[in-house]
Amino acid sequence: MRQPLRWLWLALAVIVLDLGTKYLASGLLDYARPVEVLPFFNLTLLHNTGAAFSFLAGHPGWQRWLFAAIAVGASIGLTVWMRRLKADETLLGVSLGLIIGGALGNLYDRLVHGYVVDFLSFHAAGWYYPAFNVADIGITLGAIGLIWESLFAERRRARRRG
Repeated sequence: MRQPLRWLWLALAVIVLDLGTKYLASGLLDYARPVEVLPFFNLTLLHNTGAAFSFLAGHPGWQRWLFAAIAVGASIGLTVWMRRLKADETLLGVSLGLIIGGALGNLYDRLVHGYVVDFLSFHAAGWYYPAFNVADIGITLGAIGLIWESLFAERRRARRRG
């Protein structure tokens, strides 16, 4: 691929959208006071000092640096991987860009605030899915893309060769 890092624009887009929406949520929402948007969806400002599903959130603060180091290491590793992509690995490039953007969006929060700003809250029949943000969406979509690529890319390449 002539420009293997071309997908970093997608990472930048995720970061800008993530930080912009977190800024708006922090400025417009009261902490932990849900604003109903749809019967199954609220905007609820929350601060997560842990990882996904508030994993390790109850600890005294060391997890902030652990998760920051993981985000930096993952972003560097995924960027190196992106640099080695072939021209036909578009889904892989998009997936890596989404994950890098999400990781760096949440990294910014951890370093600047000491917590990650979450505000998207889905619920049904009294059950609440843990609140999340745009960076988490990027990471999740990127992970789905990586899984898809790992399951179906070899078949696609074999069809092209044969």
